[in-house]
Amino acid sequence: MREVIRMTNVSKKYGKQAALQDISLSVPIGKIIGIVGGNGSGKSTLLKLMSGLSLPTSGSVTVNGETASRRIGRVVSYSSDAGSFYPIFTVREALRFQASQFADFNLAKADEIIKLMKLDPHMKIKALSKGNRGRLQIVLTLAREVPYILMDEPLSGLDPMVRESIVKGIISYVDLQSQSLIMTSHEVTEIETLIDGFIALKDGSLLRMADMEDLHESEALSLADWMKKSYV
Repeated sequence: MREVIRMTNVSKKYGKQAALQDISLSVPIGKIIGIVGGNGSGKSTLLKLMSGLSLPTSGSVTVNGETASRRIGRVVSYSSDAGSFYPIFTVREALRFQASQFADFNLAKADEIIKLMKLDPHMKIKALSKGNRGRLQIVLTLAREVPYILMDEPLSGLDPMVRESIVKGIISYVDLQSQSLIMTSHEVTEIETLIDGFIALKDGSLLRMADMEDLHESEALSLADWMKKSYV
């Protein structure tokens, strides 16, 4: 079976509030996809449904043909925009703990990314700045060797001066022969040159899903300019 995340007529409600409405899309292996949209458009909810951490109110979400649930954590590496760590751990201890939880966690790869992120492996997590905690979250997510890497606002809290280099670093550790990276971001201009395609949400609905090449050919616009035109 071809490896793919597939959503069919998916809606999600929290109480009476609709977060997503009738979403249908698929993401195959070998793609870097940005999920874009304004605050409250449903970006984080979409990612949680793909990860199996949240279940749809209606419709279906499958990963490689299997209904998405917490069990698909074996093929999905997910990081939230909040992150969660044991503050008494050092950075190195956090890596070892992650390796104890996931057999696919590559410690050697994690050590390489730690250097790229310029993190001190001996520093306690409680002493890290918000930006450095974000960098650690990136390391813990990328070092898993799974088909799908899902990242919710990985650039949040990072110094604008280093965002571009960190995004390029993230991309360099994704194996597009066997993995896809799907990430939400408000930093559209910084991810635009690196993504293969995008999922645009507006008020919980799918506004558009397209390859960047198709957007450039059909609209002759950058993603940022297309969004300015479309989100009015």
